[in-house]
Amino acid sequence: MRLLLIHSDYIEYEAKKKTKMAEEGAVLADREEDALTVFSAVESVDQEDIEGVVAQAVEEVKTTAGQVHADKIVIYPYAHLSSDLAPADVAIPALNALKDGLTEEGFKVKRAPFGWYKSFKISCKGHPLSELSKTIVPGGEEGELVSKKKGKKEVTHDWFVMTPDGKTHDYHEYLDNTPFGCLVKKELGVAEPTGGEPAHVELMRSKELVDYEPASDVGCLRWMPKGKLVRDLLADYVLALVLPYGATPVETPVMYDLGDKAICEHAAKFGERQYRFKSNNRNMMLRFAACFGMFSIMRDMHISKNTLPLKMYELSTYSFRHEQKGEVIGLKRLRAFTMPDMHSLCTDMPEAMKCFEEQLAIGWQTGRDFETKLVAAFRCTKKFYDENEAWVKKIVKESDCPVLIEVLSERVHYWEAKIDLAAIDGQNRPIENPTVQIDVESSTRFNIKYYKEDGTPVYPPILHCSPTGSVERVICAILENISTQKVPSLPTWLSPVQVRVVPVTERHTAYAKEICDAINAQSIRCDLDDRDESVGKKVREAGMDWVPYVIVVGDEEMAGKKLTVTIRRKSEPNKPHKEQLTTDALIAAVKTEIAGKPFRPLYTPRKLSLKARYI
Repeated sequence: MRLLLIHSDYIEYEAKKKTKMAEEGAVLADREEDALTVFSAVESVDQEDIEGVVAQAVEEVKTTAGQVHADKIVIYPYAHLSSDLAPADVAIPALNALKDGLTEEGFKVKRAPFGWYKSFKISCKGHPLSELSKTIVPGGEEGELVSKKKGKKEVTHDWFVMTPDGKTHDYHEYLDNTPFGCLVKKELGVAEPTGGEPAHVELMRSKELVDYEPASDVGCLRWMPKGKLVRDLLADYVLALVLPYGATPVETPVMYDLGDKAICEHAAKFGERQYRFKSNNRNMMLRFAACFGMFSIMRDMHISKNTLPLKMYELSTYSFRHEQKGEVIGLKRLRAFTMPDMHSLCTDMPEAMKCFEEQLAIGWQTGRDFETKLVAAFRCTKKFYDENEAWVKKIVKESDCPVLIEVLSERVHYWEAKIDLAAIDGQNRPIENPTVQIDVESSTRFNIKYYKEDGTPVYPPILHCSPTGSVERVICAILENISTQKVPSLPTWLSPVQVRVVPVTERHTAYAKEICDAINAQSIRCDLDDRDESVGKKVREAGMDWVPYVIVVGDEEMAGKKLTVTIRRKSEPNKPHKEQLTTDALIAAVKTEIAGKPFRPLYTPRKLSLKARYI
């Protein structure tokens, strides 16, 4: 269900012409003042749990009405909010149920007629909460809000902190401004509101990495050469992690047919905002992860127990989530993003838990390699926790840090247990990145199975794992971390330019070029500042570009064959650290620093005189 909530000075409408779906006996003209107007579209997917969707809509409208202090509500059917509408015999009862639910909550509720062409006038109040859009899917935004009409149990959440010694603690002890404390406060809803633009947004643009694309949908980005290089290096990095682990790369489509029952059910269970559209007479959606494609491959495979665990990997470029426009900013929350996605088909739960440990260790490693501190929240059902408390203590001990634990009274997701690792941004808010989940539903839903020796089918658990989280959020976390450094710098292996050679005058350029060529020949990204600028300006701009190693070549360097090298990692503000190194010694130092990490050559011209400006 799609909702557009307008806190209005007034709304008035008049029904003009029937459609074949027009309902009879409705009020065909009306006016209401000082009301919350709820433009509504019931979608086809809502049929999977129409009562649950209505219950969620009641809660959303009730919450917004409370925020804007409105006691009158007008429900206005508005088909233009969606291209995937439910039939009238579903939509009309749903809108009536929405009206009844809000009336029961004590609101004065009116509803405009369904299936009529109507003229209307509305005046929006214009305060910060006067225009809000909501997307509701079966299963809820997080899959937790359930319909009381269906008699489902209310899900409760037990929160506590576990430390590596296996002891549990009240989470109130951790409501501080440490990175872990920031995670606890956000998860428990006690984080202080922060305003302003995240620090990484200015950095991503000023360093010419990535920018907004006004000609596309909001949350879709344009990548400049330096940003594209960083993004490609991260993709190479994840591939180098999962291949030795035994993952087999695949590639799958970005759009799927919601007429496939398993895909439709899994999309609803996921609960995130989704891009849905019609292709001829088919209801389609853009993927939010690589699950659909991989599960479809697994469904068509002949799976033998002897080949498990089966690990499948895709760099899903792109995945899509229809985030609210006001929530889309920078690299943290996007509508189109790149998700390294691995799914592991396991023999049974013990094997799934073993793979979980291995993949969690990979997640922690990525934080070290990206030089961003990660914190963790582990979530599971009470049944899982009671049966596997010793294992939970084991993974916390191996993580060697406190972990926020959330225990759900009932399973409401496709997963039985999961862990989320997050970095913390400059505004003390989590940036969710690596995750591992034990999925106990999808093999049954997608008919993924192997057979025991006696012919009995087994529908095994599947692990969902993103070793890094989305590539865009990784860059977000790295830039947010850099924004807090006294001398900001990217990890050297990710620096678009790792070494820059700066000739003092034109007569030093030829020798500087020899050095630059020799360094590039050793798989190190090195450029040459051959511009007709002062050496001071060249060195300052190298600092602004965060170049890890800057070589100044003058008469002394040409005569002595030793280079004066400014090493950014060893420098202090206004105190550059300089060392005298031979070319071979410099190459060895850089090689040691980037050992074991992927390499790509420069994406920008080797000579700065040929380099374009993008922003």
